[in-house]
Amino acid sequence: MLGRLRQMLIKEFLHVIRDKRARFFLFAPPIIQTLVFGYAATLEIKHVPVAVVDYDNSQVSRDLVSRFQASRYFEVRRIADRREIPDLIDRDQVTMALQINDGFARDLRKGETAHLQVVVDASNSNTALVGLGYVNQVAQAFARQYRIEALNRQAPGVAASLPEIVVERRPWYNPDMTSQWFFVPGVIGNLVLVIVVTLTAFAVVREREIGTLEQIMVTPIRRTEFILGKTIPFFLIGLLDTALISLAGTLWFRVPLTGSLLVLAAGTVCFILCMLGVGLFISTVSATQQQAMVTSFFFIMPAVIFSGFGSPISSMPVFLQRLTYLNPLRYQEVVLRSVYLKGVGFEVLWPQIAAMALIGVVMLTVSVLRFRKSLE
Repeated sequence: MLGRLRQMLIKEFLHVIRDKRARFFLFAPPIIQTLVFGYAATLEIKHVPVAVVDYDNSQVSRDLVSRFQASRYFEVRRIADRREIPDLIDRDQVTMALQINDGFARDLRKGETAHLQVVVDASNSNTALVGLGYVNQVAQAFARQYRIEALNRQAPGVAASLPEIVVERRPWYNPDMTSQWFFVPGVIGNLVLVIVVTLTAFAVVREREIGTLEQIMVTPIRRTEFILGKTIPFFLIGLLDTALISLAGTLWFRVPLTGSLLVLAAGTVCFILCMLGVGLFISTVSATQQQAMVTSFFFIMPAVIFSGFGSPISSMPVFLQRLTYLNPLRYQEVVLRSVYLKGVGFEVLWPQIAAMALIGVVMLTVSVLRFRKSLE
């Protein structure tokens, strides 16, 4: 058995080594995609294009506008008439518009409420909410500074004696709150999922499509040996790609790996076993490589969405939150980010690793039984 299995493994590795496209697909795209996702995928919203129409045109209003110009979150564009706002938003030239009405400075001097109108393009609700939050921060800081200066003019020293609450921030695990530290570990799980699932599904379907599967089955090799010969190479490739992507994330993006490599390896092994089961199952329901590709994406896209990679699972409906417990990528994302940033070990992550191990055993068992039945 070991001799037949060794020959099967040699055949698979020779196929990968001799195929230039396969070699490129296995190693270059993961590194490139890691760099692309590391820079492009971000929760931060910067340089929001903002149109400003200032009908007050006072020193106070100009001071307020200058604060928006000094902020790294906004790119201010002055306009003369508010009637330009709809056209600018429709053409996606601005995302927000600020209107300062005549009498803005006068109302502040009288101690009355001065209104700042904010028009926002809410077609992208996330950008709109974050942008409004930035506007509120700038406006509140301006109002607070104006009140302090007004009090000091009326009664010098009074403002310094007023009580205030100062928020002392202590961000743990990501002191600078860099979004790359959050996304890069998550990209590792996504890329390994895509690589292992597609390679496993395509390898078996390719044999069936070109007619060599029947030729292999008439040889002395057993079905179990054939399945192992098809899955072990992609298991090792998944481990190698995980190491490469992790190395790129650590060295290029300076994402700290503070946890144990043993815990990371245990989680990765269980996760790859799950993906091998998925890829093998896809190969049993696909007759051609085109069908395998479509079926793979039918699994990959929901798996990424329901993993918590880009949006928190707690924000999803309760039914979908429960459905995510069947998604191995959900657990792997927790393992990756916890090992990288928090440095926790088995005592914390054993439920995630155990869940992936259980799902992997079930998926592999079902897939192998169905695969053997399809061979018969």
